[in-house]
Amino acid sequence: MANKQFSIKKMTKSELNIAIEWAAKEGWNPGLYDAQSYYCADPNGFLIGYLDDEPIASISVVKYTLYFGFLGFYIVKPEYRGQGYGWQIWQAGLSYLKGCNIALDGVLEQQENYKKSGFQFAYSNIRFEGRGGSKAPETPNIVQLANIPFEVLCAYEQPFFPAKRDDFLKHWINQPQSNALGIMRNDKLAGYGVIRPCRQGYKIGPLVADEALLAESLFLALSASVGTAEFIYLDVPEVNKAAIDLAQRYNMAPSFETARMYTGPRPDMQLSKVYGITSFEIG
Repeated sequence: MANKQFSIKKMTKSELNIAIEWAAKEGWNPGLYDAQSYYCADPNGFLIGYLDDEPIASISVVKYTLYFGFLGFYIVKPEYRGQGYGWQIWQAGLSYLKGCNIALDGVLEQQENYKKSGFQFAYSNIRFEGRGGSKAPETPNIVQLANIPFEVLCAYEQPFFPAKRDDFLKHWINQPQSNALGIMRNDKLAGYGVIRPCRQGYKIGPLVADEALLAESLFLALSASVGTAEFIYLDVPEVNKAAIDLAQRYNMAPSFETARMYTGPRPDMQLSKVYGITSFEIG
């Protein structure tokens, strides 16, 4: 192995599928069609490390703006861990995001390592697991998101994320086999959510709404779009008590937790209206 050369390059779109496969083996349960949405967020923001011609390490460093980026997919194949390859690709990723406030959702046991690179804990996100097949609410206020002008959706999402991500959002809400719904109040968009197929079951994310009752209606409508035998998952910011209550009220149990961390100030987001985040990988 001493004679093998380690090199880091920008991923192609097909190579992103390698990282997603590794994420699946780590138990992260990626969505079946996430790759296209992730890649269009920043085609330059995905790095892969090769040992000669073998891919062994990955990291995503999506640069949404000159000032904000999100780090994820930090994976080294198990047999190559502890040999310095992860550190090299980590440094390459941070270099690409130099000057940005960088966010990540890291496993809890790695917090101290992330702190060494300038990350500070902001809050936890908790993955809740339950079953689908809820009874859909009988309300005319829930509409297919495709019937809402896209610019209205983009404007609505702004308080819930630190940067515009229109290209990503357009792909995300149109994934195959997904269901994207909005909820109206006084003829204005007052919440939206997406449920998408994953390696196991379905994830609801994002789920955002102006108030708890609207979020609950959206949650039930999305859950009702899959069968009672299907697992569903919701990644909840632990700082939103109403979101925790929603998950628990429908017999969802915590199964996984991440630490949301930033290298700069915690962005001003309306987390009280975020009932489910979009993705641990890119925010």
